[in-house]
Amino acid sequence: MPLEERRLGRTGLILPELGLGAMDTPQAAEGADTLRAALDLGIRMVDTARDYQGSEYLIGHVVRERGADFCIASKTFSRTVNGSQADVDRSLAVLGVPSICLYQLHDVSTQRDWEQVMAPGGALEGLRVAQFRGLVEHVGISSHNLEIAEKAITCGEFDTVMLEYSAFYTESEPLIELAARSGIGVIVMRPLGGSGRMSTLRTLNSRGDSELTPELLLRYVLSNPGVSVAIPGARYPDRVRRNVALCRDYEPLTDAEKRRCERAAEALYQVDAG
Repeated sequence: MPLEERRLGRTGLILPELGLGAMDTPQAAEGADTLRAALDLGIRMVDTARDYQGSEYLIGHVVRERGADFCIASKTFSRTVNGSQADVDRSLAVLGVPSICLYQLHDVSTQRDWEQVMAPGGALEGLRVAQFRGLVEHVGISSHNLEIAEKAITCGEFDTVMLEYSAFYTESEPLIELAARSGIGVIVMRPLGGSGRMSTLRTLNSRGDSELTPELLLRYVLSNPGVSVAIPGARYPDRVRRNVALCRDYEPLTDAEKRRCERAAEALYQVDAG
């Protein structure tokens, strides 16, 4: 059974609702096998960044093996026109592709960041130049600040926005709805709550002390119709296989089930904080 597909906002791209966050994938010896497994199982968006150590290199290695028949999304931490263009050029060389599907401004999470990237001579201008040159197809932004994310959604400059959203972090839900109404693709980072919480959760699961599972948390995120694609990170092939198996056969959570999941996540957060 193929993965369900969703539209990535006004990009017009139709992609499986499950992607791969490749920040930590190179940190495991099995990283290349993890990426291959994801692609073999139907995942067609892989998210990376210039600053993710070894990530673009790993993706480029697999691209040279099998071709770039999937959407690569990368990011620049630069805040200047020259820096963002240099990052695009470097990404192209490392990835071994003639153009990149989606290039994003990375972690624009303060007012100062926002002003820098949006100003004349800022990083957005550099991505527009790269887009004009045919090196970048679509332009997006990621943020951990809800006020900045709202500006990104409403300013009309971005095709996609990357937000944190999970049963642990529900505050971004209104922005997901706003983005969907505005035709902006929504990419969800940390859909399982982040690696620290996953370590706590797996310990509790082994003792039977929590009803939460990674599969339930992923189901929570995908139950939101405003989400275009969720990109849980994975270091190992087995994690990708489990995520894909869930996405091929799940029912969206009811509102009551979502509230129960949120309460369980809050209880786990308190355990983790303690």
